[in-house]
This record gives sequence, structure tokens and C-alpha cells, in this order.
Amino acid sequence: ELVMAALRAGKPVVTANKELIATSGASLIAAAAEAGVQLLFEAAVGGGIPIVRPVSETLAGEPINRIVGIVNGTTNYILTRMSEHGATYDEALKEAQALGYAESDPTADVSGADAAAKAAILASLGFGTWVGLDQVHHEGIEAIDVADIRLVQERGYVVKLLAFAERLPGGLSVRVHPALVRSNHPLAAIRGATNAVLIEGSSVGELLFSGPGAGGGPTATAVLGDVIDAARTLGSGAESAPPIQLGKGSGVPFGDVETSWYIRTEVNDSPGVLARIAQLFGDNDVSIRSVWQEGRGERATLILITHPTDESSQRTAVAGLSELDVVTEVGAAIRVAFDE
Repeated sequence: ELVMAALRAGKPVVTANKELIATSGASLIAAAAEAGVQLLFEAAVGGGIPIVRPVSETLAGEPINRIVGIVNGTTNYILTRMSEHGATYDEALKEAQALGYAESDPTADVSGADAAAKAAILASLGFGTWVGLDQVHHEGIEAIDVADIRLVQERGYVVKLLAFAERLPGGLSVRVHPALVRSNHPLAAIRGATNAVLIEGSSVGELLFSGPGAGGGPTATAVLGDVIDAARTLGSGAESAPPIQLGKGSGVPFGDVETSWYIRTEVNDSPGVLARIAQLFGDNDVSIRSVWQEGRGERATLILITHPTDESSQRTAVAGLSELDVVTEVGAAIRVAFDE
């Protein structure tokens, strides 16, 4: 209410509040445009990375196909510690809290909610269609096991919490979830509390924006830049409105989005186990791309990576594993990114 009142009174507003923009951005942008003043929120996404202006202004004439980012420094720090030092999730979280990267209540970060708010903002700016926070599917990293990080490293992957915003044939898909990324992919090299946003466009190809994503210093730099921008505009006496034009669009239900999965199961080490699992997946129109098995006496760890197919089919197949008497545990199910 205070922000809306300020805009209606003809005052420019600078904010780093991502939840505010993600939930009320459409109405605030419209109010700023009507009043001829600026609504600036560079610090709401990416900490010290200049990303809001490039997406909304510099690339305004570029047909963007996909935006993928590591937009939460806390979770990236935790996953880096698990990956590079073998720390458990709980150990890495305590380290992040001690360093000031994570709050005493880290729920917003580790659940993916913080990244979802940022994904909503990037999607709205990049595709010119307002995406509300309630339209963003999000999952966190709480269930990521260091054992899976080790197993996927042996197979050339790292685990990252990724925010996706992409244009699909049926509309936009915006989501946040952990994903396996090939170790030679640019986002795999983003370590610690660093953030990165990869933009894919028809003309520019791939653009990678990277920098500090957590901490007071980077955020303060972005806020100060907005304040200086607003002061310059006021000093010039020019009327200004946010260079953001939002239109109508449609979203694609997450269940219809094509995904690929890494699945770790504990099974009986006996003949016919793989055939039964393959039959289950085939019955759900899910094709298995890769299989690894590590035997341990009467038990074995079976690792699968599936070919891309719709999310709902993948989920149904994974759910069916627990109903097979040869499967003793479904240890992990993590999506795989960029394996199209």
C-alpha cells in the first residue's frame, strides 16, 4: 500500500523486495506508468548482477527463447559444499548460516520459494507476459543427498537449483527445481554464493550474466544504482515511466512440460529386475536412456536416466516403482537439464 501510494503521488520508488514485485508487480508497473514515474527493482533479482535492465531494456527487441538461472546464492553455496567437500545437507546449511548466506529460518531459500519469486520477475520481463508467483512451480533442495551428488559426479553431472522460464509451443513454462547439469555446461561452473542467468535468444545466442548473488554489499550496489538513476531522472525534470510493456499470455501446465529424470533405486539383485522396471516405464510411455547397476550381495543400487517426455508420465512411472516387490527403496528422483 505504501509503494502504491508513493507511485500515485508521483514519487519514484526503488525496492529490492522480490516478493512485492513477484506478487504485485503488474499493478505497480501500471501505476508507475500512469503517474509517469519510475519503479526500479534491479536488486530484486541476482544481487549485484545487472540483469533487470538488460532483460527489460537492452534485449527488448530480442525474441528470447529461454532464461535459466542460478538465482539463489544460499542454495548454490550449500550444493557446492556438498559437491566439493562431501558435506551433508545439514552441515552445509549450518556453514551457510554461519557465513550470513542463510537466515536462521532458511525455508524461503532452501524450499525454492525465493528463486520462484525471481523466476516470476525474469519471466515477466523477458517474455512481456505477467507471471504471478502462484504460477511458478517450485521445489527445493532439502531432499538432496550427498550420496546422489557423488553418484552423479561420477557420471559427469553436478546438481544445481535452477530457475527456468521458457517459451514452449503451448505458452510459457516457469518453474524452479533441482536438476542435474553436465559438468561442461556454463552453469555447472557457478560455485559458492555466486548467481548466474543464462539467456538464450534467436539472434544473440547465449548470454551469461554472473556475479555475487548473496550478501548486503552486492544488493546495496544494485539499490544505489537505482537511486542514482531515479535522482538523475528527477534532476533532469523529465517524465519517466518503466520501459516495461506487459501483454496477455498463456502458461503450460507443468505436467505437460517435457522433462528427463535421474532415478536411484535400491533393488533385489536378481534376474528380471531391470526387465520389470523397463516394462513399468514403457507402460507409462517413458523411455530409459541410461542404466547403471552396483551390486552388493543380495541388494543392488540401480541408477536410471530417462529420455525426455511429459512430466506427468515421468511422475507416474516413478510412483509405480514403489509398488514393485523387487524395489526396496526409491532413493532419489532428480530432473536432468539440457539433455534435449
